Amino acid sequence: MGHTLRRSCAACAKSKLGCDLRLPRCSRCEKRNARCVYANEPLTGLTAASKWHHNRTTPSPEGTISTLTHYRPGSLDMDPFDSYPQTRLPREHVQRLIHTFLHKIAFQYYPLDLSATSNPFLISWWPLALGDPALFHVSLQTACLDEELWAQKGFQTSELLMADSVALLRRKVEDTSLAVQDGTMNSVITLAAIEFGKGNLKVGLMHVDGVKRLVDLRGGINAVWQTSPLTARMVSWVSMLITRQPQFETQDDFGSGSGIPPIPEWQLDPLAKAEDAWYLGEDYCDIITKNVFMRLNHVFRQANRTSLPPTRLHDLASFVIHRLLAATIDPQAPPPATYSECIRCALVSYMFILQGPTYYSHAVILQDVVIRYIASLEQLESEFRVYDEIDMWLHAVGLVASAGTVEYSWFASRTAIITTSMALVGWEDVIARLKNVLWLNMPNGETMFRPHWEEAFEIAEWAEVDNANLSTS
Repeated sequence: MGHTLRRSCAACAKSKLGCDLRLPRCSRCEKRNARCVYANEPLTGLTAASKWHHNRTTPSPEGTISTLTHYRPGSLDMDPFDSYPQTRLPREHVQRLIHTFLHKIAFQYYPLDLSATSNPFLISWWPLALGDPALFHVSLQTACLDEELWAQKGFQTSELLMADSVALLRRKVEDTSLAVQDGTMNSVITLAAIEFGKGNLKVGLMHVDGVKRLVDLRGGINAVWQTSPLTARMVSWVSMLITRQPQFETQDDFGSGSGIPPIPEWQLDPLAKAEDAWYLGEDYCDIITKNVFMRLNHVFRQANRTSLPPTRLHDLASFVIHRLLAATIDPQAPPPATYSECIRCALVSYMFILQGPTYYSHAVILQDVVIRYIASLEQLESEFRVYDEIDMWLHAVGLVASAGTVEYSWFASRTAIITTSMALVGWEDVIARLKNVLWLNMPNGETMFRPHWEEAFEIAEWAEVDNANLSTS
């Protein structure tokens, strides 16, 4: 056979049908009991079933997976596109979309790790996509949608890729050994995010239900996490954003259970060095919220000395948000006290702020939290209170969480009242007190908070002028 870059078997190529590249025979040849000859051996030497068994019994944490066979991050002098599943697009178009995914999508839209040598979408996701036609099409679709959004000339190509992605996925989910693969789960949850972003909520929810069933087949979200951390992150985070509530439980503080696991720092005793930490009395805050607050305080104080990697921070945010929001939807749990609900909403909002909006937008679910947040603060304000540092922190978080929404003016006006009541004299006074409560040092942390407090100072000054004018008139 002459030299060719084709990866499909000869029978599928002759019939012009998609080949799933299974070994020793592809699915189509297996069903026909036909001889299966590959022009180029697929990337993996394992059958789909044996590969799944291998993944279950031999965990492969991110960072230990071999790098791309045909792609070296940061270098395009050699052709990185000489082996990939067949598509209906011209070769040049496919190569452009591959370049977009590897150089833009993997870093701007999925910024869990900005290093080309450890970014999980390069060292884990992409090798899977090269051997999984469904995931390959879905990956191209994310790049294509980005191009088409910028071009504003319609979505013809991405719709074609969507149709092919769905068709390829339907074939996979009919085979249990293929359905539970990481590539299948990654494909389904990405399609859910795409449909949600396009406003097709019903279809997005359908995909979420489907991927949850696949997680159950794998033994739960923690079982997925043990072998495929990236897949577990994608599934748990995106499904929560789409449904606007957690779809998976969390493990306990010590890592027991089948839910989302805590990061190692979470398991350290938060009371060991809590003398300088802000204390939430049991009379004011429920046990779950208080525990999260105290452990976060301990984790942040350590992280302020030795920073958390972006992936670890995302895992922390996912764990905390899932735990706190799950407590609010438990039908058997008693209604939360007002103070507890304020702290809970603030903690969830702060973790979303620290996570940032790039890795799948959390605007919709955060809007829900902010609305509940204001309702709880208003109820808290109905009683006479003397403002203190926790009030400053609650409203500081609310300001940033509500920025750009209609709820922002409420937080701004209330923050101005607190500024006057506590006789705050400037940003340095504010940040020193915020750090006394709960604060994680981030490169742009103060930059996110400072402009909003400066606006609150201006509102307070105008209010003082108006009061002065009224008193003299």
